Amino acid sequence: MVSVNVGKRRYTVVLTPDSEGGYMVTVPVLPGCFSQGATVEEAIEHAREAIECHIAGLEADGEPVPEERERPMAVLVEV
Repeated sequence: MVSVNVGKRRYTVVLTPDSEGGYMVTVPVLPGCFSQGATVEEAIEHAREAIECHIAGLEADGEPVPEERERPMAVLVEV
C-alpha cells in the first residue's frame, strides 16, 4: 500500500479568534507565515495557501525549508 502523504509536509497552524470576527492564523515553525479567514474552514484553507507560497519563496531564495520536528503546545495558565 502506498501512502498518499509521500512528499507532503505537515505544519501546525494556530487559529486565534479575531476581535472583529473570523480567525487569524500563524504557523509557528514558519516565522512570517500568517493568514486569516472568516470561518475555521476558510482560515485553514488560507493557511494551506500561505504555507505553499511561503515555502515556494524560501525555495526560490535558496533558503532551507523548516520541518516541524515537535508540535507546539498550548497551555492554559491561570493567574
